[in-house]
Amino acid sequence: MNRGVCEIVDSNQTHRKTCHRLNIPYQAHELTFSCFHNQPFLSSKRTCDWLVESINATRQKLEFSLWGNVIMPDHVHLLIYPRRQGYSISEILKRIKTPVAMRSIGYLKKNNPAGLARLATGQGYRAFRFWQKGGGYDRNIKEIDTLLESIHYIHNNPVRKGLAENPEQWYYSSALEWQEPGKGPLRIDRSDWPVFV
Repeated sequence: MNRGVCEIVDSNQTHRKTCHRLNIPYQAHELTFSCFHNQPFLSSKRTCDWLVESINATRQKLEFSLWGNVIMPDHVHLLIYPRRQGYSISEILKRIKTPVAMRSIGYLKKNNPAGLARLATGQGYRAFRFWQKGGGYDRNIKEIDTLLESIHYIHNNPVRKGLAENPEQWYYSSALEWQEPGKGPLRIDRSDWPVFV
């Protein structure tokens, strides 16, 4: 079993705790990560499309299946299934998040320098941050009931937040893709759903 340590920090920097990532073969992962200070950086189609590109590139390179997703204005939920026995959730997240942050910061520097203030950290070497510091949320899933609950939770996020009347109305979600393949921005991998039950 591979373990990675991640530090979770709340936006007010009032407490820190350590979590352990469990990179266990044949288990799915429910992942959640947020924008810096929970700001709605994922409100624009351009930024969401960059994230879609990054998820697709990373899943091809690091070989994981995507079973569920929703891109909300200020955070992201992914349900993934690593196909390699040896994998690192920390590496998967880094490869997904880094290109989006770099493109966003580069875009703002060129097209909207004043907008960079929303990403300012006040720290020297990392003056700007797109994603919230810390590891986010990572839950291993090995039971079918938990897997189905996770999909339901992910798909209903826009409804709970009042952004859609039903899950299929939210474009950046796998809800419609599960019903009508090819309709959503991210293809769902059905071939290995679920192999760990």
